[in-house]
Amino acid sequence: MQTVVGIFDNAAQAQQASQQLAAAGFSLENVDVASSGAYAGGQSGNTLSQAARPDRDPSDYQNNSGTVTEGAADAAGRTGDGIGNFFSNLFGGSDSDETQRYSHVARQSSSSIVTVHVQTAEHARKAAEILDAAGAVDVDQRAAETGYQSQGNSYAANTGTTDNAGMTAQVIEENLQVGKRVEETGGVRLRSRIVEKPVEAHVRLREEHVTVQRNPVNRPATDADFNTFKEGQIEITESAERAVVGKEARVVEEISLGKEVTEREEVVRDTVRKTEVDVEQIPGSTTRTTGTSTGSTSSTDNSRNS
Repeated sequence: MQTVVGIFDNAAQAQQASQQLAAAGFSLENVDVASSGAYAGGQSGNTLSQAARPDRDPSDYQNNSGTVTEGAADAAGRTGDGIGNFFSNLFGGSDSDETQRYSHVARQSSSSIVTVHVQTAEHARKAAEILDAAGAVDVDQRAAETGYQSQGNSYAANTGTTDNAGMTAQVIEENLQVGKRVEETGGVRLRSRIVEKPVEAHVRLREEHVTVQRNPVNRPATDADFNTFKEGQIEITESAERAVVGKEARVVEEISLGKEVTEREEVVRDTVRKTEVDVEQIPGSTTRTTGTSTGSTSSTDNSRNS
């Protein structure tokens, strides 16, 4: 079981987020909507799902196995600081930076908190996207704007902090990171097809023809004539040439595809921000600068997936 949490500036946004979750297929039995005031007073409510389960506590939900589980908000509400205990139960301890940061943001105004109980990481990601689109606050940004000081000093608000040695101003600087990605910009495709075209060739053909010629003769017959004076036959055959067509396939050209790699240099221009600390001398007092620290800013999702 995973829980996705979104903090909203007002109840209307929280109700809208709950409606969008229902429209996306999430069961309202697994969606809790409550105001920070309800947590502080030890009560938790889900106005959208309460009518569907009047015999159950509003912060309870039912998992896929059919077991009714007490909601974290209800358990936290009976032990003092409802908001702190709710996030302590959610993040696994009251000393964690996430518990204190989320509790700090939830206490700053009459905000509303939406919790979604899901079974898979994919459902958790989808629920987080819906909460973000509905206007869930950026917890890290809101914490910095309202003066929250991270325990691990991973980030801090741009306000001075005081200890026994004096005051410290945090300097935050953004760094430009340039990467590469490969995109398809075009290509060449070879496609072969068979086409037909008429052709012609000239060839000389020879034919034989038998001719019969009769010549009148009037002379006495000789012995040779008498030798041939008998029955018989003489044949002469005719012949003719005919065109014979054949085809021969020959490779006349080869086309190959290859790649030529070229490189070019591109200048990437952008702007980065940093905190500048000006040191001014105040008349009648002495100021001593002991050092500065640098870091990088970061942002996280507006809703918490645990």
